[in-house]
Amino acid sequence: MLLGTCAAIAAGLLLGVDTATREPIVMRKMEDMQVSLAQVVPNELHDNNMVAKPLVLTGTDGKEVKVYQGTKGGQVTALVWETVGYGYAGEIRTLIAVDPQGKILGTRVLSHKETPGLGDKIDAAKTDWILKFTGLSLGNPPEDKWKVKKDGGQFDQFSGATITPRAVVKSIHEALQFFQAHKSEMLEIK
Repeated sequence: MLLGTCAAIAAGLLLGVDTATREPIVMRKMEDMQVSLAQVVPNELHDNNMVAKPLVLTGTDGKEVKVYQGTKGGQVTALVWETVGYGYAGEIRTLIAVDPQGKILGTRVLSHKETPGLGDKIDAAKTDWILKFTGLSLGNPPEDKWKVKKDGGQFDQFSGATITPRAVVKSIHEALQFFQAHKSEMLEIK
């Protein structure tokens, strides 16, 4: 009886804490996303709250992809979504922003577990490597150049950490292909 009572009290406390913190956690996540969006989409390109109503599409893997639309004057001016690559130490989550023609406005690595001092050079706080995608699109560079230099492409790799930049280049290229496949849906204001 005593054990059951203690378990019921603990469960009640956990439920209460979960209920009390659910909304603040959602709000913090929205604030974090707004900060990340501001890094890849200049404020002058949109006059809406991009995180308010994300467009939900289905990725090639069958998973949901949240697309944040930047609009100004009733027109879509920017599109932002996450893309995932798999580096040496696992998942690399990257944010990509494109204009309505599919030209990259900006990219940032949101999270990774790559080796400090080697693979972590994909992070904008460490080097400007991730910034070199700005202005690129499908066809610029040509399809066969969307690889690291070691594989015959145009993108630098890091000494001792080729797997990491290879994963990021691949995921950004796939994100551009995703845009091409879903362009009409993404440019429709919701």
